[in-house]
Parts: sequence; structure tokens; C-alpha cells
Amino acid sequence: VEWFSVDGHHRHSRSLSPFFSSQMTRLVTSGNQTMVTEFLFSVFPPLHQGGLLFFIPLLLIYGFIITGNLMIFIAVQLDAALHTPMYFFISVLSFLEIWYTTTTIPKMLSSLVREQKTISLAGCLLQMYFFHSLGITEGCVLTAMAIDRYIAICSPLRYPTIMTPKLCAQLTAGSCLCGFLLVLPEIAWIATLPFCGSNQIRQIFCDFAPVLSLACTDTSLVVIVDAIHAVEILASFLAIALSYVRIIVVILGMPSAEGRRKAFSTCAAHLAVFLLFFGSVSVMYLRFSATYSVFWDTAIAVTFVILAPFLNPIIYSLRNKDMKDAIRRLFCRRRRAGGVGG
Repeated sequence: VEWFSVDGHHRHSRSLSPFFSSQMTRLVTSGNQTMVTEFLFSVFPPLHQGGLLFFIPLLLIYGFIITGNLMIFIAVQLDAALHTPMYFFISVLSFLEIWYTTTTIPKMLSSLVREQKTISLAGCLLQMYFFHSLGITEGCVLTAMAIDRYIAICSPLRYPTIMTPKLCAQLTAGSCLCGFLLVLPEIAWIATLPFCGSNQIRQIFCDFAPVLSLACTDTSLVVIVDAIHAVEILASFLAIALSYVRIIVVILGMPSAEGRRKAFSTCAAHLAVFLLFFGSVSVMYLRFSATYSVFWDTAIAVTFVILAPFLNPIIYSLRNKDMKDAIRRLFCRRRRAGGVGG
């Protein structure tokens, strides 16, 4: 490949590896600038250098996430004993988790086994939009779940009249609306930015900070974007934290030890999911001026992109007797149906 200076005179020539030669085809020259049309995930190792060692566990984890959350969702829909507001929100969260992980993990899997670990600019914008939209929606649903537990424990007599199916549906619709509209202006702004020079994303998926760092224009508006993210995260965090502070105070004041145990057990799963989700998200997006190494950035991302969705079905099924019974009844029903069919 020959390189030329801006005035057209020959500078020097050298050979490039087939991999980097193929990456250069993903760049479009515009004037004196090379515009990026695709991004390269640089953190994934080649297949022959350990990529397969990550691919197999990640594939198994993804399969478990999809199967576990789908099983919870179907069990709640089919079992009349789980037709309560709490399990309704758990089923919504499981449904969201399926799509939340599907926005990122399949692309990670393909990047681990393919030689070209690239994603188009449009694909990157879509991944960012759906990942963050679904993430914000999950945060809103977790907030609705905290409100549900607050009313159930602090105002048990009024609970059936307050948490009606209509209100649950409205809270879910509001969560989706909030999640899918809040991110839209930011994605539309990023879509207008020119990207030139390096196209290497040092992260396991397309995220705001790694992508914006590649823009060859002023991105000082990112400070405002970070502030909006901080407000969104802190608002949900405070609403849930304050609800649980009040819940714990009420539970500790219960005269019956059995009542306290039962109340704590119903809240423990949600509290564990809340701490896991908001803990990792806060470390990632409330860093302000702090910077982490590529290793720690990747480790934190793995926590809320892969680990939290992996643990959620375990927390909601293995630690919940009603859910375990419903899943058992679901399998028994399928076995009986299979026996009748045979």
C-alpha cells in the first residue's frame, strides 16, 4: 500500500497485514479527512489467542439468561397464583432482560469468533439506543417494584385498592416511554457527529464515552449528557433507597418474628437485584472526571451487561418459593401434555 502526502507526492510505501488492510476498506476519504463508517472492537482477542475460551462460557451464560428469564415470564403469565403486582413487575423485568442482553451479547459472541470484529456506525447507534433505553426502562421498573413493596408493607389494608392491574400497566407503560424517549435526543445528536481517524472502541459494546472519544469535533456537550445520566440514575436510586429505608423501619417494628421474616424474604430478592444493577451502573456512569483502565472499564461493563442479567433469574427463582412452585407446575403441565399427546 502506498501512502501520499496531501500535495500528492509519494512519501513511502509499506505492506499491511490482511486484517488491517480489510479495516482500511471501512474508511471513507472525505477531503483531507478519513471518515469512519465502521468501528472496531479492540478488546476482543483473536479466536486462536483465547477467543474460544471466552466464547463458550459466554454462549452458555447467554443461553441461561434467555431460558431463565423466559421461564419466569411464562410461569407468571400461566400460573394464576402469581397474578399479583409483585410478580407482574418481575415478569416485565424478565422480559426486558431478554432484550437488554440481546442488544449486546450476540455481537460480543460474533466478535470473539470472527476475524473482523467490526460494527457499522448505524449498528453502533442502534446498539447504544436500545441498550440504554432498555436499561433506563429496567431502572424505572425497579423503582415501580420498590413502590409496590412500600405500599404492600407500609399500607397493607389499602394495597389492593391502590396497586390495581390498571395502575401496574400504567407504571409499566410509563417506564417504557421514559426509557425509549430519554435516550433519543442523545442518539440523534451523536448521529450528526463526524468520526475520523481511529475507529477502535476500547469496550465490549458501543457506549457513549468510548464512541464520543472518537468524534473529530467538539464534544463538550457530553458534560451535559453526563449530568442528565447522573440525574436519571440518582433519582431512581434515591426513590428505591428511601422506599426501602421506610420498609425496613416498618418491618423492624412488627411484633411477630414470623411476620418480620416473611416481610424481609419478599423484599430480599428485589433488594439484591437493585444493589447489583444500580451498584455497577453507578460505578460506570457516575465517575464524573475519574478515569479507569481498559481492564476495569471492561470488568465493570461485564458486571451490568452479563453478570447482573445472569444472576437475576437465580435470585428470583431459587430464593422464591412461590416462583419455584410455579416453575415446577409449569414443567409438570408440559410433561402431562406430552404424555397425553404420546
